[in-house]
Amino acid sequence: MQYKYHNIIFDLDGTLINSGPGIIHAVQYALKKYGINETDMTVLKSFVGPPLNQQFINCYNFSHEQSLEAVKYFREYYTDKGILENEVYEQIPKLLKTLAENGLKLLIASSKPEKFVKNILSQHDLLKYFAFAGGSLLDGSRINKDDVLAYVLKQMQITDLNDCIMVGDRKYDVIGAKKFNLKCVGVTYGYGNLEELKDINADFIIDKPLELLSIIKSVPHVKRVACTSL
Repeated sequence: MQYKYHNIIFDLDGTLINSGPGIIHAVQYALKKYGINETDMTVLKSFVGPPLNQQFINCYNFSHEQSLEAVKYFREYYTDKGILENEVYEQIPKLLKTLAENGLKLLIASSKPEKFVKNILSQHDLLKYFAFAGGSLLDGSRINKDDVLAYVLKQMQITDLNDCIMVGDRKYDVIGAKKFNLKCVGVTYGYGNLEELKDINADFIIDKPLELLSIIKSVPHVKRVACTSL
């Protein structure tokens, strides 16, 4: 089987794992420390994907110091409870198994702390498929997607960027990929949506995980791929 790309870089939250419940509960826990009882799911879901401290600033006008404090409160809940409140998206185990068995190198680039990334993948016996799982640091550094991508590419000594493709559900994944001129696949089953991915000019957009196979096997001539035969 011939593939156009041999280094497949995945986002985690909203792409491989539906980690929304744990993140949302942890955000609510943190906000209650400030007397905020947030129930608006649109606002809460916006925390899945971007760096947490930036989202506390964007949504609640927190100062930089408050945002870092809020992340610490977030982790009080998330480290023991929230990290277990997740599930694997349908088709993901089959997709990863297929890619790995065909010799492709699978990587993770997540804004989530790296130790949490590995913990979650291990929960579902998925870590074995990845050559490297990269994430942010607990001190709040290396949280932007382009910073994580730079780290992953350096650690894996990848220099041929034409042989890489990024897969993610939010605009942050596309923006990060574009910093390195990487092609990017946007997925609509996560926490982004079709409009967001089209507005940011994702190179390809898919609705189901297994549709990724048609993209990396060849170069489609359309941006939206619907592989109903898979």
